[in-house]
Amino acid sequence: MSAPRRFAPIQRLLHWLMAACIIAMLFIGVGMVSTVAPTYLPLIMIHKTLGVTLLILVMIRLALRRHYGAPPLPADLPPTIKLGARLSHLFLYGCMIVMPLLGLGMLWAAAYPVVLYGGIQIPALLPQSDRVHTLLWNAHVYLGLAFFALVLLHVAAALFHALVRRDGVFGTIALFPLKSRTTAAE
Repeated sequence: MSAPRRFAPIQRLLHWLMAACIIAMLFIGVGMVSTVAPTYLPLIMIHKTLGVTLLILVMIRLALRRHYGAPPLPADLPPTIKLGARLSHLFLYGCMIVMPLLGLGMLWAAAYPVVLYGGIQIPALLPQSDRVHTLLWNAHVYLGLAFFALVLLHVAAALFHALVRRDGVFGTIALFPLKSRTTAAE
């Protein structure tokens, strides 16, 4: 089976849906740690629910990527940029999996109930431990900052492909077909 020219429609839709949710999560997380106002509790509920939802969606995305594959990068792309693209995607997927797991673990270690919208409760899988809670909280915060930097790098790379190289890479994940240097020449 040959590699696809674009990601499947469901892959593209999930990418953009998750991108919006991840950006929201990063800002909600910052808002949560910077306030003690009454808005804190609704932010926590949104953050927990969205985090678990994103964990489920990333697993679906990985299954879809395995099923449909991914378009190849342009042949003229330098090997270092290809390596950077592969590594950054690996780290993005890693963060999308690890961040919610750290958040859940942090709550369980603090003996906080994990109750999502709709009253869905996730039972604790870790015993209460102040030491583990502190470790997981720090990991969640610092990985969140690294994740935010990685998201910014991802956006910069997307803009580089869309506006500078115009090599069709951005068009493979865009919701709608775009003209690129390669398709315009065909």
